[in-house]
Amino acid sequence: MPIKYLDNSATTPLCPEAKAAMTEAMEVFGNPSSLHAAGQEAHTLLNLARTRVAAALGVKAVKPGELIFTSCGTEASALAIFGTVYAKPRRFGNRVITTDCEHPSVEEAMKRLEADGLEVVRIPTKDGVLDVEAAIAALEQPTVLVSMMMVNNETGAHFDVARVFAAAKAKDSRTVTHCDAVQGFLKVPFTPVSIHADLVTVSAHKIHGPKGVGALYIHPDIIKTKRIIPYLPGGGQESGLRSGTENVIGICGFGAAAQAGFATRARDCAHMTALRDRLEGKLRDMGVQMNLPAAARAPHVLNLTLPDIKSQTMLNFLSAKGICVSSGSACSSHSTHVSPSLAAFGLSAHEADCSLRVSFSARNTEDEVDALCEALEQGIGTLVRIRR
Repeated sequence: MPIKYLDNSATTPLCPEAKAAMTEAMEVFGNPSSLHAAGQEAHTLLNLARTRVAAALGVKAVKPGELIFTSCGTEASALAIFGTVYAKPRRFGNRVITTDCEHPSVEEAMKRLEADGLEVVRIPTKDGVLDVEAAIAALEQPTVLVSMMMVNNETGAHFDVARVFAAAKAKDSRTVTHCDAVQGFLKVPFTPVSIHADLVTVSAHKIHGPKGVGALYIHPDIIKTKRIIPYLPGGGQESGLRSGTENVIGICGFGAAAQAGFATRARDCAHMTALRDRLEGKLRDMGVQMNLPAAARAPHVLNLTLPDIKSQTMLNFLSAKGICVSSGSACSSHSTHVSPSLAAFGLSAHEADCSLRVSFSARNTEDEVDALCEALEQGIGTLVRIRR
């Protein structure tokens, strides 16, 4: 049975360009930190990939330390959060500002900061809209860091982080701004400069690159003023900010995927938007509740709530038909708790427990959307409803 994969916010299949680049890199076995010819050959591939990822972020002539490769987006965000908060602890404030719907990689880091005595202010995102005025009001107190996601991984809400980051810089230029752009990279147009971000997290496997590779963009001023320290100390690789021998094969795949995705971004986003709109139209005819952000949203995500059918029950039904969707973030799908993102959006615990996430890539087709809708209609008509 052919798989119809509609869970691209969890991960994406490798693109041909990434596969080719990784196959080529497999023949280059040198350690990129070695000074001999084999090492320098690997170092050259590493720098080419760094240039490609930076270019896809809108950063030309990338400087040393400006783009740091990590093992994943989670590690990149950990470096951003802990690396800046503890660079000069309590130097001018004890407050960190974030949102109430962050990915676990950021939310769990925030809980650790709270345990260490910092004040964490979580800004509401009701109906998928960031409360910018609440964020600006929170900036009245000295703030060390503002860390906010660009696109919510469960609802597709596209937050106006640029206004908050600009306000933070206007209030105190020492405040560091970090954006988890894992779901926004190559899905919505931005550059670090356009959103006033000092730090930006991206990940390879969300853009048809390999799993196990992420990157953190770091504004040169942050490096110059030493406002970030290593989270993972050791041999001093990646300009001393992320020790450990680099995953050259994976990084080369990341670079190739970023270059390919950047070249076709406008076309790909238009295609994903068309698929999402087609799905919305069919679900509306079926009477299914769609959890649509009240403001901007990314093109690739649609969250929906089933009529009194547990999401896990429907997931099993769809999976048996070869259709892959999700009940939420893949990083928290095994949790028994209500999704914080959906609770922040405004869904009840019951609604969240009956919700599915459909997420597209440019590879998806109209036939796959139609097959999903046909299967959902069958499932709604036959599956056992929850008794309230």
